[in-house]
Amino acid sequence: MSPQKALSLLDHLLAAGRETEVVEWKEAKNSYDFDDLGKYVSALSNEANLRGVPCAWFIMGVNPDGKNIVGTNFKRDAAKLDALKHGVAQHVSNGPTFTEIIEINHPSGSRVLLFEIPAAPTGIPISWKGHFYGRDGESLVALNIEKIERIRNQTVDEDWSIEPCVGATVNDLDPGALNYAREQFARKNSRLAGDIAQWDDTTFLNKAKLARQGRITRAAIILVGRPESESFLTPAVAKITWILKDEHGKELDYAHFGPPWILNGEEAFHKIRNLRYRHMPDGSLFPIEVDKYDSWVLREALHNAMAHQDYTKHARVMLIEFPDRVLLENAGAFIPESVEAVITRDAPESRYRNRFLCDAMVSLNMIDTVGSGIRKMFQIQRDRYFPLPDYEIQPDRVSVSIMGRILDPNYVQHLVKELDLSLHEVMLLDKIQKKKAIAKDGARYLRAKNLIEGKYPRLHISSSVALLSKKKAAYLHNRGLDKRHYESLIIEHIRKFSAISRREANDLLISKLPDVLNSSQKMSKVHNILSSMVRLGVIRNIGTRAKPRYVLNDKGATIV
Repeated sequence: MSPQKALSLLDHLLAAGRETEVVEWKEAKNSYDFDDLGKYVSALSNEANLRGVPCAWFIMGVNPDGKNIVGTNFKRDAAKLDALKHGVAQHVSNGPTFTEIIEINHPSGSRVLLFEIPAAPTGIPISWKGHFYGRDGESLVALNIEKIERIRNQTVDEDWSIEPCVGATVNDLDPGALNYAREQFARKNSRLAGDIAQWDDTTFLNKAKLARQGRITRAAIILVGRPESESFLTPAVAKITWILKDEHGKELDYAHFGPPWILNGEEAFHKIRNLRYRHMPDGSLFPIEVDKYDSWVLREALHNAMAHQDYTKHARVMLIEFPDRVLLENAGAFIPESVEAVITRDAPESRYRNRFLCDAMVSLNMIDTVGSGIRKMFQIQRDRYFPLPDYEIQPDRVSVSIMGRILDPNYVQHLVKELDLSLHEVMLLDKIQKKKAIAKDGARYLRAKNLIEGKYPRLHISSSVALLSKKKAAYLHNRGLDKRHYESLIIEHIRKFSAISRREANDLLISKLPDVLNSSQKMSKVHNILSSMVRLGVIRNIGTRAKPRYVLNDKGATIV
């Protein structure tokens, strides 16, 4: 957006002279509470949906009455604003965060931030950390049951996949794909095998949910159409793109696959190098070999992406292979409330983006019974002791990563049997294993069961779990050692070399600090340890503030 358009937009939003259900402004001169911001994302997104507008606005740098521009210093670094987007998305169901964050240099000399918040998708209320928020005039409130139901009872107006392709006939379908579709339909419906052989093509296409009253649908073109028949879908795109990348993200190879996807989906699947993976389970003296990826899990993830792609976005289904994982991505919002809700309910959803296509893929044995596939993917990965599928949900896309190795330390999967964990508990612990954030209520639940320790959000597996898994050393790397141990290392260094600089202290301690801390947090930890020892009179600084050099105090090195 040009600076002139951004200023015009700001003037328009402030012209009403008051906040509304879809416009909120704050002074936020230097900072703003992260949790409060998330609540407003939920509230404004839900209210925009209910009022039929595409987006809502959260404005920083305006005084409470909306008459004066006061400016804001909130996250001046563009990288920090990008990180904020990602951070908010971690706690918002379905991942909607900000369509755009517009930075305005106002003529008054003040900086103003406009956060554009997309309306909640049709039928899907948006929550923040598991709670739904809304607006009562200018006030932030819990979203009441009536509003939640109003959103949930919304329906998708049309099924893109069921529409007939004008001019398309059976001759536009691939004969090999059609024969293979018959075989798969017969396998799925074995009691009809004798009848299926007698059906003509039109009858079969109607029965298999590929045609509607004899008319060739978009679903049919996608699954069994000739390669050149993709033109019937224009401007939509029916392409799977496979990309091979190295550990640095450099592209090594690629390939594109169009219709018929019932055949070419398999071609894309076989591009993935499913090598053997060796690992040694606890208590075993011998390594075992397994496939890096379970074939059923990969196929289900790929077919889900094909089935739930929003073809009106004119995007491709992406299949990206890294050395240790496979990333699958499709365009469109995630229609269920959340992945966790799908796992917990274990029941078919009432709404689908491409219902006709989904039903066809079920009938052709391509995806599991609608609604149960995701849970089965998680269960298989759990049973293999591999990390669970890792979903990232954004307003306009859904991606899932399937890991092809066992993480180290890997407490969770080795403990499933010993602790009799539920799949919900495994999912929470799996996120902690991957150093991902979980909601506070999830953390409270795990803490009550003595499964985790640490200060939120820097959580780690508890000592009792670490002992059960025989991973004591890894536990210490997560929890960290006693503070006195670090102080003793510093004293020992000074006694040996007469003094210690800040750089030497970093080199000495950083590798021994908890793995849950990032680099900057480890640097702060070292600073805090040294400062504490100075305050206690154990050491003193004989250098400068910029280049400190610590020696033992004359009275000795007694640590209280």
